[in-house]
Amino acid sequence: MAQFNKLLEQILRGASDANISFPDVCQLLQKLGFDKRMRGSHHIFTKSGVVEILNLQPKGGKAKPYQVKQIRHMIVKYKLGGKIND
Repeated sequence: MAQFNKLLEQILRGASDANISFPDVCQLLQKLGFDKRMRGSHHIFTKSGVVEILNLQPKGGKAKPYQVKQIRHMIVKYKLGGKIND
């Protein structure tokens, strides 16, 4: 989907980490194959083959900038940035 490909490019560019929608980030991670579970306000993402666990929390409807940086690092490290198809 074009929307998620744009979001992926925005995350990889790293120019606006503080201005990324939290629900969009969650949907992007699920489209990239991550499994999601919730514990209170914590959204926990795991994926087989990926050692790290992403533990995300929203801040006013946006993703926290340091968490977007973690997502970017994981996408690059595990080469998860292919085009997303529905």
